[in-house]
Amino acid sequence: MTVDDTGSGTGAYPAPDGEPGRDAHAEPEENPLALRLEQLILGAERRYTPFQAARSAGVSMELASRFWRAMGFADIGQAKALTEADVLALRRLAGLVEAGLLSEAMAVQVARSTGQTTARLAEWQIDSFLEGLTEPPEPGMTRTEVTYPLIELLLPELEEFLIYVWRRQLAAATGRVVQAADDEEMVDRRLAVGFADLVGFTRLTRRMEEEELGELVEAFETTAADLVAAHGGRLIKTLGDEVLYAADDAGTAAEIALRLIETMANDETMPELRVGIAFGTVTTRMGDVFGTTVNLASRLTSIAPRDAVLVDGAFAEELIRTTEAPASETEAAEAAAAAEKEGKEPPSYRFALQPMWQRPVRGLGVIEPWLLNRRDVTP
Repeated sequence: MTVDDTGSGTGAYPAPDGEPGRDAHAEPEENPLALRLEQLILGAERRYTPFQAARSAGVSMELASRFWRAMGFADIGQAKALTEADVLALRRLAGLVEAGLLSEAMAVQVARSTGQTTARLAEWQIDSFLEGLTEPPEPGMTRTEVTYPLIELLLPELEEFLIYVWRRQLAAATGRVVQAADDEEMVDRRLAVGFADLVGFTRLTRRMEEEELGELVEAFETTAADLVAAHGGRLIKTLGDEVLYAADDAGTAAEIALRLIETMANDETMPELRVGIAFGTVTTRMGDVFGTTVNLASRLTSIAPRDAVLVDGAFAEELIRTTEAPASETEAAEAAAAAEKEGKEPPSYRFALQPMWQRPVRGLGVIEPWLLNRRDVTP
């Protein structure tokens, strides 16, 4: 949808009553297969211009355009390219606003977050899945003869699976929210945030072929995502050579970090890894995390030794408070001696903390990082 703030269409001449006139330029002809695939996937034919869709949905052209752009779609002037499903989507979003369930700004955020997430999913499915399957299985068959029936078979299965995963994720996220201590914690929460970064990735990009580099990045992201999920963390995002994850408690974040280091070290195809973790108040928005804690975790990653984990003072204090790590080996020895004297089991610490030299960190002042290791070497 191409509109300015007044609702008139770019590339079209508005009629005196506000109804857009005819486009100044004829629209290029589209590939017939692309149109058939679009109709198959959307389940409807093109019927509306943006102006007509907005009017049918009962929303202003300006709001319709904001929703469309927020979902990540390009401006289309006043081409007749929208379907009944587009009208229904506009009507639903506008209905949530009219009912007072969402503010207009929040409705736009819903459109944007959904568009960004599903856009990446769709690109991945085409690039990594459908692209390979649409190669002709037999000599003489064209891509056209393969693609349509393939998508026709896959579409309902992928749709059902997407809804299932979304409901599962929604249930998990809702559970975390209702367990928050108070309303403020629902937005500004105390979390452990970790960055894991491949060492020397820039040099690798100059030495490796594009396909090899892509396979390495995919293997890293897949391994990291599996480990984060398996041990109770949440993968926030991947940035090629870096992953960002969060956990509700320091012990979980520490376990994930060390598992990442250990797993990558055992894979000869992987570069060395370094991890930085910080603990503190984090602002969550649209599935991402922001704030000083996140910035500190990123800085710790940049100064961490190879195949090592650096944490900030607040994270170290949290591990000590929850008895996941002793304040020092001297304290651990004293606690063990006291337990033995009283005939009790000595404390079982999972992690060890080693204070490092204080150092200035750009934008955050002077910090005292701690080196995180295991005390129990049993995997």
